[in-house]
Amino acid sequence: MSFRYYQVFFISLLTLLLIGCSSLSAQTDRDDYRQQAIEILERVPLFDGHNDVPWQYRNRVGYKFSELDFHDTTHLDPPMHSDIPRLREGRVGAQWWSVYVSANISEHEAVKQTMEQIDFVHRLVEKYPDHFELALTADDVERIFEDGKIASLIGMEGGHSIANSLAVLRMFYELGARYMTITHSRTLDWADASTDDPVHDGLSEFGEEVIREMNRLGMLVDLSHVSAQTMRDALRVTEAPVMFSHSNARALAGHPRNVPDDVLQMTKQNNGIVMVTFVETFTSEERRQHFAERAAYQRKMEYLHIGYPEKVSEMMSKWDEENEAPKSTLEQVADHIDHIRDQIGVDYIGIGGDYDGIPTLPIGLEDVTTYPDLFAELLKRGYSEEDLEKIAGLNMIRVMRDAEAVAERLQNAHGPSEVLIGDF
Repeated sequence: MSFRYYQVFFISLLTLLLIGCSSLSAQTDRDDYRQQAIEILERVPLFDGHNDVPWQYRNRVGYKFSELDFHDTTHLDPPMHSDIPRLREGRVGAQWWSVYVSANISEHEAVKQTMEQIDFVHRLVEKYPDHFELALTADDVERIFEDGKIASLIGMEGGHSIANSLAVLRMFYELGARYMTITHSRTLDWADASTDDPVHDGLSEFGEEVIREMNRLGMLVDLSHVSAQTMRDALRVTEAPVMFSHSNARALAGHPRNVPDDVLQMTKQNNGIVMVTFVETFTSEERRQHFAERAAYQRKMEYLHIGYPEKVSEMMSKWDEENEAPKSTLEQVADHIDHIRDQIGVDYIGIGGDYDGIPTLPIGLEDVTTYPDLFAELLKRGYSEEDLEKIAGLNMIRVMRDAEAVAERLQNAHGPSEVLIGDF
């Protein structure tokens, strides 16, 4: 073999060793701060904005606790990201359980399936009363945390679940839902989604009425999944703080699910919160670009091999073997927190992992036990304990309290909206 071959080989080996040493060094540095992070998370409730355990139970065992004990989900294939011991190890103090249903089913079916998801959360807290308790208010969260349990809140993921009806919205509030993501992946009759073609240039008139009625109820407006213009319209209309339950900074990763800088500024003025997520393509621009290239290559193969899907599959398998997807990292998630802090300050940041709603996770954030590692990284970067108390939970509690105060004022001013979508 040539000298050039050995030269390339040893340079490649040295590069791998340096990357490995760098990663190990970063972990070692974080370990120095991990106990301090744990002590912070034992003082204030770590409030996670989005976890899809209800969806996992639906798909794996049809919601049957008799077939899957939430004390251990590690034996499953594939394992879940969450269970009771790991939530405890990760110091989770308050969890928004997502009651997600597909946006591609009929909206009337979505109403039924969302009720089934909400029923699961109620049964979860009844099944494991030593660990969970349903929370409906900020005071509930603080009381439950002080009692040593995980405050469990219900967040609806997608306005398709109200089937264009404010009456249905009100009934979901009565069942315990305390936020609603305005859209999921599909543009609705009243709001544009981030990953679908726009129809309304944001919110329609009925969409604006949905926001107003959510304010009156005290249901938080969640702007993850909506188009940038829907974000801006909702922030213009709302009288209460909004939330992004699981979104990152678009300046660092250009995915349309992320929050543009101008919307970050509006969120600060609104006194809202952006809960930084661990979704890999929302975290790493390199990974997002990789999958864009993969999608383009697949379209090319489908065009070149029309009528031969097995050939397309063969070519895509070969492409995947030759083009490994770059991984995102815990450090990149921290970079998004840095960016939002630099834009608008720490008072408007939270955490929304999206555990059990995604197939892969950043290196260092593989399951719910790893929250202290993220907070250790932030300590290493110079965040104060007061900063981290806010990011962990105090910011979310403030948003809830402000929304509750707005709801009380609006309920004293007028009754439920009588508006129907047909009025427009």
